[in-house]
Amino acid sequence: MGLTDTVVAELDAARRRSLMLLEPLDEPALVRQHSPLMSPLVWDLAHVGNYEDQWLLRAVGAPGARPDLDGVYDAFRHPRPNRPALPLLSPVEARAYLADVRTRALDALHGAGLDALDARRRDDLDPARPRGARGGPAPDGGLLDGGFVYAMVVQHEHQHVETMLATLQLASLPLTTTPPTTVLGTRRAPGAAVPAAGGAGRGDEGPAADDVLVEGGTCIIGTSADRWAYDNEGPAHEVDLASFRIDTTPVTNRAYAEFVDDGGYHARRWWTDQGWDHRRTAGLEHPQFWRRDGPTWARERFGVVEPLPLDEPVQHVCWYEADAYARWAGRRLPTEPEWEKAASWDPATGRQRRYPWGDTPPGPGRANLGGDSFGPAPAAVRRGGASAYGCHQLLGDVWEWTSSDFAPYPGFSSFPYREYSEVFFGADHKVLRGGSWATHPSAVRATFRNWDLPVRRQIFAGFRTAIDAR
Repeated sequence: MGLTDTVVAELDAARRRSLMLLEPLDEPALVRQHSPLMSPLVWDLAHVGNYEDQWLLRAVGAPGARPDLDGVYDAFRHPRPNRPALPLLSPVEARAYLADVRTRALDALHGAGLDALDARRRDDLDPARPRGARGGPAPDGGLLDGGFVYAMVVQHEHQHVETMLATLQLASLPLTTTPPTTVLGTRRAPGAAVPAAGGAGRGDEGPAADDVLVEGGTCIIGTSADRWAYDNEGPAHEVDLASFRIDTTPVTNRAYAEFVDDGGYHARRWWTDQGWDHRRTAGLEHPQFWRRDGPTWARERFGVVEPLPLDEPVQHVCWYEADAYARWAGRRLPTEPEWEKAASWDPATGRQRRYPWGDTPPGPGRANLGGDSFGPAPAAVRRGGASAYGCHQLLGDVWEWTSSDFAPYPGFSSFPYREYSEVFFGADHKVLRGGSWATHPSAVRATFRNWDLPVRRQIFAGFRTAIDAR
């Protein structure tokens, strides 16, 4: 398959995913703002079209479809709480706009000569092959080099599908598609109840039995070769890390319930000053969507209340909650470089892997991605997805909070626009890694960096813990 055909297939897959998710919803559900944290779903839908209008039409020299809509769908000009007051396209108008932009974009694509450019560069769309020096534009500065601009638009749409799934969860809207009873071939056992019993914290017990040693030394973090990568993922650079131990799986509901039932939300010593203030102000008592069911725990998932599945990774916790749990457990959150080394570095070969298990794309038995499961899988069910160090579920299931602030790598340069990464650098945002069950496989890799405010809980985020090696 040539580069042009591959781009067409990827664009089509992303669009079908967006439309299929929203198709069952009526107009009131699409235009209502279900939470001030999120946009109306119809805003997300039209925003995807406007982004494509800007980057796959005007940015590559083709006439735009609706430049007049740029101001309405500018995410930086209009914070989410204010978007319902904008003159938004209706659901019918938004779908028509998407279709019009896509027709024009495909016409521009077929006239762009990507295959000829590809042949001249002796390259293809394999995301692991060079696109030029990362952390900046390709040598010719072209958005078309290796099809980068198309990859950017594909990933952007998949990211908005994940955002819309978070909106549906906040809205308690039931999914009309029944979640499968299996996740990548592994049967999901019904969740058992969690006794609400107290217990001692593990603060003095040292490393847990289910962690692995990552020996110290130098490794490569980031990428200067991956053509799918965003600017903040590069350039590749060498770091020297001390030895540490890291959990083999994300922290589970079972483990987190022990922290809650031990009074962890009311023990000041486990929380940072900012975290304690936020816990009290926001009234945090447990992860979002958990609820007591007599002496046990239940959770609400897309409008359905069910027993809390003990063996699933905990999700919908903010950074402050994750950090407090780690302190209670006598551990800490891993730094971003520690997480990436555990996920991508192969000490036997002295090279990076694109994915924890190697360079083969995600598939059954490796990672729970793409949204078909509608939730995390039980911990450590996919041995084929293990990293070289023996860590599981590093990609998929839940985004994982790290202790690191979102900061540029040495030699960083914005490409193709500052607003993707650069404007978010600083101590206000914490880094998440690894993707969730709702993340599409084409929009995640071991070098991918996500970030959010430390108070955010609506995202499908969990964590794993680490500790200095003794």
